[in-house]
Amino acid sequence: MFEEPAAALRWAQGEDRPNAPMSHEFLNGRVEVCTGDITGLRVDAVVNAANASLLGGGGVDGAIHRRGGGEILRACRELRETSYPQGLPAGEVVLTTAGNLPARYVIHTVGPIWGRDQQAQTLLASCYKKSIALAANHSLGSVAFPAISTGAYGYPKDEAAAVASTAIMEALSQADAIERVSLVFFSDADRDVFLANQQF
Repeated sequence: MFEEPAAALRWAQGEDRPNAPMSHEFLNGRVEVCTGDITGLRVDAVVNAANASLLGGGGVDGAIHRRGGGEILRACRELRETSYPQGLPAGEVVLTTAGNLPARYVIHTVGPIWGRDQQAQTLLASCYKKSIALAANHSLGSVAFPAISTGAYGYPKDEAAAVASTAIMEALSQADAIERVSLVFFSDADRDVFLANQQF
């Protein structure tokens, strides 16, 4: 295919490839689907796929706490002491500072654990709907979501795509203040599963 090794190297590094779109848009540009590092986005709110403790964990949760710094953890500890001594229930949301993140705020939500939580579909939809409603209530125009519950919590990615896209579409129909929702996936493979199964 390549006449010289240098051409093959340029192709492998992406230099000679045609520029494919980096993101896909839905709902007249109100929803963007892409891959990337959610902790580096300059948006009004980044959604954290938190665990019930709100004290950090693995995956996106750990990355947000690491990059955001101790201010987020302090805010989460205060929420545990004052409002959620037993932890944040699945499907619920809370808002905190974003600490050192480029975003203004973090919306923490706890997704359902597949195979354990009853009504997992309803709880997963609630994560998206309540996050958007909370953002709208605080006049935040842009929100970035990671995939919720599809990692360690085991929710099937294809089913989660249908639930998430439907919930987002319903929530945006009642939240005119939200101008942009970004769905930010860790890998192209995860993004492609979402795109193949979304219901926008």
